[in-house]
Amino acid sequence: MKKLSSVSVLGYGAADTANSMTISTANLFLLLYYTDVAGIGAAAAGTLLLVVRIFHAFADIAAGRIVDHSFSRRWGKFRPFLLFGFVPLVLMAAAFNVPDIGETSKLIYAYVTYAAFSMGYSLVNIPYGCLIGAMTQNPRDRARLAGARTIGGLLCSSALGIFVAPLMVPGNDLQRIFTVLTVIFVVAGSGLYFFTAAVTRERVQRDVVKISLAQSMTALRGNKPLLVLCTSSVLFNTGAVALNTSQIFYLRDVLDLLYLYPAVAAGHVAMTLTLAVAAPRLVHRWGKRNMYFSGGILGIAGGLAVFLAPTAAPIVGVIGIFVCLIGSALVNILVWALVADTVEFGQWNTGVRAEGVNYSVLSSTRKLGMGLGGALAAFALAAGSYAPDAVEQSQSAMLGIRAAAGLFPAVLILAAVAVMFWYRLTDKRHAELIVEIERSRSLD
Repeated sequence: MKKLSSVSVLGYGAADTANSMTISTANLFLLLYYTDVAGIGAAAAGTLLLVVRIFHAFADIAAGRIVDHSFSRRWGKFRPFLLFGFVPLVLMAAAFNVPDIGETSKLIYAYVTYAAFSMGYSLVNIPYGCLIGAMTQNPRDRARLAGARTIGGLLCSSALGIFVAPLMVPGNDLQRIFTVLTVIFVVAGSGLYFFTAAVTRERVQRDVVKISLAQSMTALRGNKPLLVLCTSSVLFNTGAVALNTSQIFYLRDVLDLLYLYPAVAAGHVAMTLTLAVAAPRLVHRWGKRNMYFSGGILGIAGGLAVFLAPTAAPIVGVIGIFVCLIGSALVNILVWALVADTVEFGQWNTGVRAEGVNYSVLSSTRKLGMGLGGALAAFALAAGSYAPDAVEQSQSAMLGIRAAAGLFPAVLILAAVAVMFWYRLTDKRHAELIVEIERSRSLD
C-alpha cells in the first residue's frame, strides 16, 4: 500500500487538536470549575464525574454500532461524522457555564450538559479513532498517524497548561476565563474537524460496508488481544487521569509551585513531540508491546516519586510528574496503533472487519478509566477535607492530593503493565495475519 502523504498525516492529527479542546479541558479543569467556580461540593462533583463518565463509556459502545452500520459513497465510513464536530464543542461550552440557580438545580444542569457533551463527543471521536485503521495497514504509517494524533492533542493540552492553568488563582474571574476559552474553541475546533475530513482518505479495502449487530458481536468474540488491551487501558487510564486531574492541586497546594505549571506543560510538549517523532523507529526496532511496557515502567517510577517527594525537596515531585507524563504519552501514542492491529485480528478470526465496535470498546474502557480516575482524585480530596478557599491546606488534604497524584497512579499502572503480558499480537504476528487475510481474499 502506498505510503501516506504528509498532508494526510497532518490532517489526521488536526482533529485531535479539536478533540483536546473538549476532553483535555474537561480532564484538567472540570473538577476545579465545579468546586471553585460553580460551588459544587468535591464529593458531589466526584460522583458526577464518575456517573457521567460511566455513561460516556456506554455512549462509546452505542456510537460504535452507529458507525459500523453507516456508510457514505462520497465520504466513506468514518469521515462524515467529523463534519458534526461542532456539536460536542458547543455542549462543552455549556458545561463550563453553570448558572447560579440553586444547589440542586446547578447539579442537575451539570449532569445534563456533561452527559450531552459525552454523547456528542462519542459520535465524533469513535469514527475519528477508527479512521487510523482505514487509512493504512502499514505498522510504521500507523505509528506516524498515532504520533500525529498525540501531537495534535498535545498542542491544545499544552496550551491549556502553559497559558490557562496559571490563571486558576483566587481573585481571577474564572467564569469569564472559561466562557471566552470555550467560545474560541467552538470556532477553531469546528474548522479543524472539517480540515481532517477534507484531506484524509479511507484506503483499506473492506468486504462488508454495513455491519449488522450479529456480525459486530461475532467480530468481538474470541478477540483476546482486544480484551487484554482494554483491561490494561482502563487500569492505565484511571491512574493517568487521577494524576492529570490532581496535578494542578499538587503543584499549587502541596509543592507551592503553581508558577511551574507552564514549565511542566512545556516540558511535556517537548518530550512528547520527541516521542511522537521517534515512535515509528522505536516500534520498528522494539515492537509496540515492548514500548508499551517501557511507558508503564516510567509511569510507575514517576508516580512513586510524586507520592514520596519530601517537602524540603519539591524538585523530586516535579521530576516525578515529568517521568509519569512521559510514560503516559508513550502509551497513549501506542494504544491507537495497537487497537488498529486488533481489527485485523478480528477480521482474520471471523472474516468481518469491524473497526467501529473494536475502537468503541477500547474507547469505552478508556472513558471508564477517565471516570474512575477523576472520581478517585475528587474522593481523595474530599477524604482529606480539601477546602477550596483555604490559603493553606491541612496535612490530611495534602496527603489526599499526594495519593491521587502519585500513589494511586503508580499502583494502577503497575497492574496495567502486568495485564499486558497476556497480549500476544506482536508486530510479527500482525504482519502474518495481513498476508493470510490477503491470501484468503484472493482465493475468494
